[in-house]
Amino acid sequence: TYGEGPLCYLLAVDGFRFLLDCGWTDHCDPALLQPLARVAPTIDAVLLSHPDMMHLGALPYAIKHLGLSAPVYATEPVYRLGLLTMYDYFLSRWQVADFDLFSLDDIDAAFQNVARLKYSQNHLLKDKGEGIVIAPHVSGHLLGGTVWKITKDGEDVVYAVDFNHRKERHLNGTTLGSFVRPAVLITDAYNALNNQVYKRQQDQDFIDSMVKVLSGGGSVLLPVDTAGRVLELLLTMEQYWAQRHLVYPIYFLTNVSTSTVDFVKSFLEWMSDSISKSFEHTRDNAFLLRHVSLIINKEELEKLGDAPKVVLASMSSLEVGFSHDIFVEMANEAKNLVLFTEKGQFGTLARMLQVDPPPKAVKVTMSKRVPLVGDELKAYEEEQERIKKEEVLKASLSKEKELKASHESNAKASDPMVVDASLSRKSSNAGSHVGGNVDILIDGFVSPATSIAPMFPFFENTADWDDFGEVINPDDYMMKQDEVDNNMMLGVGDGMDGKLDEGSARLLLDSAPSKVISNELTVQVKCSLAYMDFEGRSDGRSVKSVIAHVAPLKLVLVHGSAEATEHLKMHCAKNSDLHVYAPQLEETIDVTSDLCAYKVQLSEKLMSNVISKKLGEHEIAWVDAGVGKADEKLSLVPPSSIPAAHNSVLVGDLKLADFKQFLANKGLQVEFAGGALRCGEYITVRKIGDSNQKGSTGSQQIVIEGPLCEDYYKIRELLYSQFFLL
Repeated sequence: TYGEGPLCYLLAVDGFRFLLDCGWTDHCDPALLQPLARVAPTIDAVLLSHPDMMHLGALPYAIKHLGLSAPVYATEPVYRLGLLTMYDYFLSRWQVADFDLFSLDDIDAAFQNVARLKYSQNHLLKDKGEGIVIAPHVSGHLLGGTVWKITKDGEDVVYAVDFNHRKERHLNGTTLGSFVRPAVLITDAYNALNNQVYKRQQDQDFIDSMVKVLSGGGSVLLPVDTAGRVLELLLTMEQYWAQRHLVYPIYFLTNVSTSTVDFVKSFLEWMSDSISKSFEHTRDNAFLLRHVSLIINKEELEKLGDAPKVVLASMSSLEVGFSHDIFVEMANEAKNLVLFTEKGQFGTLARMLQVDPPPKAVKVTMSKRVPLVGDELKAYEEEQERIKKEEVLKASLSKEKELKASHESNAKASDPMVVDASLSRKSSNAGSHVGGNVDILIDGFVSPATSIAPMFPFFENTADWDDFGEVINPDDYMMKQDEVDNNMMLGVGDGMDGKLDEGSARLLLDSAPSKVISNELTVQVKCSLAYMDFEGRSDGRSVKSVIAHVAPLKLVLVHGSAEATEHLKMHCAKNSDLHVYAPQLEETIDVTSDLCAYKVQLSEKLMSNVISKKLGEHEIAWVDAGVGKADEKLSLVPPSSIPAAHNSVLVGDLKLADFKQFLANKGLQVEFAGGALRCGEYITVRKIGDSNQKGSTGSQQIVIEGPLCEDYYKIRELLYSQFFLL
């Protein structure tokens, strides 16, 4: 079957294996990762496209447990915001369960070696990936979101999931439309059946629905992600609150909310042109939020009581996190509203509440971490003391064994202290027997085999040495607990350069023994439930248009429901000559190019007779050559016979608007009429053919229409001057 689950795909390019995303659901079920476990050790590189759980949530687990050790590539925002997303998820889980699938250290370890690239930066892989170039491009969905282009031997494979062609408040639209006929386009069918309303109308409906509830004395809960689409929501609410002079409080509540906004403030160059230009002129950062309060616990909300407010809380699935607890509190009041801005994951509480009609009651599990007290605390301390004694005893026995081995080794290695056994026996025969001991001192003595300190109770602190010098005892360098606490308060999580929220750090530093208590509740859903699409993806009509414009040779559809995938597959197959593939889960397909590419060298003898002409930053030339071999490599060599004359070729890309200006500068009267260029009274210059076809496969031509007159030949000569003739 097809699926809308986490994104994780394996792509092999000439034996080099890419892992495209490494997503996981909020349930974190290891059974979902069984297919990945089978191939993880063989993966050569990981490409991350977006900073959310559905695209990178399984990365720490895969590295820790599945043997994934390949280098990881991402943009700077995907790295930073992805790290915060994983921190927030771990802290949300840790507060309600003994979560042991991965830790904060595992998250840091997974992200510390991520290679960060800029948009349009070509990165040449090495060793096994020699000849492969990867480059991230704008996806328009999330901050730092990426469309990956993988190039090998002149052919492009484009991985473009969750892209958005529309420009938003904080993001530019995708650059996918600028790609020219890639060999393979991998994209998703997630939104193939959806059509969006106008952005302005959508924003107004969004604000109006909240204001209606707030003015009636209710509160609004928006379950959101940690650092993804929530950024667009924050700017939308910030703008309308200022325009309408609204005074209702807005709270952004996650375990890392302040860190999220702090980092986002430094990513202006990754945002929309309007935000960048505004900052250049006014030095006003769009994410200096004046109407939104950033909080990392529920204490601020509890102070307000039932007062109207808007709360944006993680997680969007309602499975864990602050949103789960706040939903339980708000659900019993009919005046409140739970507003979903993205489709919930399958099997989650959010998805259950989005069905039509919604359930009148739901069962939820309420969990919290509480300190141990009374007998439980006493039993815990006794158990810890017993474990500590066992460790001390084990360490003592181990050290005693090491010292014994060390003394025996020293005794055998030191010549003056070792007595030959036969010499000892001869000496004992010549001397007197004392107490039955036949060994006597000559130049030294032989200690009993069971002896540790044969002379007197003194333990020599002998140091062990290896090839790098003296072996270090880590215990000598252990920090005291108060030093650890002070350092941790500066910032837990090495990957964030000391920017984890202070409250979250304090939560982790609370070393008091604790346990998780849980109880199941049946919650009556009396509050209003609504869904508005703020997912930031291109709708079905736009996806079809983009695919037609890019015109790939082969199309691979992933990540969509069965209905949406089949719909888009049938549309593309019917309206174009594309080879369309729609693999099901765990299915392998072969999209090998029908073209054969060869690497050839240009011989010096051939190039010495080539006359090049400069075209922009490049030089071009017509070459007639034959193919030969030199040092077991293909090489282009001069032809063995005189080549036949070739037809003239005009090289260039003329824009009619530029040509209009050029003719006007030459004193000709020229204007646009019906999409063509009207020159003087009789001559018309137009482009004909399919404007969607680009590059060498295109069929566009420039045609001069009109009678053969002086203007005709003059304009033709000026037109030819805009091209290179080969």
